[in-house]
Amino acid sequence: MYHVFVNDKPIVLTSVVEKESGFKNYLLDTVNIGKVIRELNTTSLKEARLIHKNPEKLIKKFLKLLPNVIAGGGKVYNSQRDILFIYRNDKWDLPKGKTEAHETIEETALREVAEETGVAGLEITKPLQTTYHIFKRNGKHKIKITYWFEMKTTFKGKLYPQENEGITKVEWLNAKARTKALENSYANIKVLL
Repeated sequence: MYHVFVNDKPIVLTSVVEKESGFKNYLLDTVNIGKVIRELNTTSLKEARLIHKNPEKLIKKFLKLLPNVIAGGGKVYNSQRDILFIYRNDKWDLPKGKTEAHETIEETALREVAEETGVAGLEITKPLQTTYHIFKRNGKHKIKITYWFEMKTTFKGKLYPQENEGITKVEWLNAKARTKALENSYANIKVLL
């Protein structure tokens, strides 16, 4: 099962058909994805479920419905076990960004975290789950596939928000501050924390 977010409402990719209650079922092979996105954005529908009999083919088939944008990002810990957050578009988020030509996804994640926050000395400790969300750019929907990595650093320098990317704050948040920040964050970030 996979969750692809449209704002904070999930499109659930599954091979299990359940009786509809607060959600709608669609067949993945014949779905009009534009209609599903519109319904999630304009109705009280809580989620949509795209059904395919073969669970191994769910994500592969889904990703063919819209253009894909590949990104890498980091859940970065400092020596106090605080996590690095950015504030952009009036929401708390984790640093991430699109891949550039000839970069591995790990290089993308390290570069983007450093660019968006000013943090140096980043080291990847392990891969985290991949998240999916649908966004609209220039009137067209796309699927952003973000490969996340847990990272660590001993960096104690000044944090610099990448303002030309719309980032207004960068902060190390402890457990209590994270809980509060997650009240004003994205569903796919909540999944990672």
